[in-house]
Amino acid sequence: MFNIGAAELILLLLIAFVVVGPKDLPKVARALGRFVRYIREMIEEVKKETGFDEVADELKGVERDVKQTIKSADIRPDLQKMQLDINKELKSIEKDVSFKEFKKDFEKDMGGKSS
Repeated sequence: MFNIGAAELILLLLIAFVVVGPKDLPKVARALGRFVRYIREMIEEVKKETGFDEVADELKGVERDVKQTIKSADIRPDLQKMQLDINKELKSIEKDVSFKEFKKDFEKDMGGKSS
């Protein structure tokens, strides 16, 4: 709820020590603890009465479902696999029909016709 680090806590305790004094500091700390507990209980009661927790849980579930749907609808991995397959096929075709062979066949055909 509160983001209080060790340094901030020490600073607050020093200020409370100076303001309240060492004699009454334990009493004030207990009273403050009871007050914080009371406020937390009130917040929880309001959440239960308004159904806020249920709505928040339902929204989290919907968010999870939407993320899962987006992830499953993503076609990028399929497209990347297809692209790799196409590249492999093109390399195979290039290997099968190389320009050198075409050039040899062309020169052979041209050489045979001109004679």
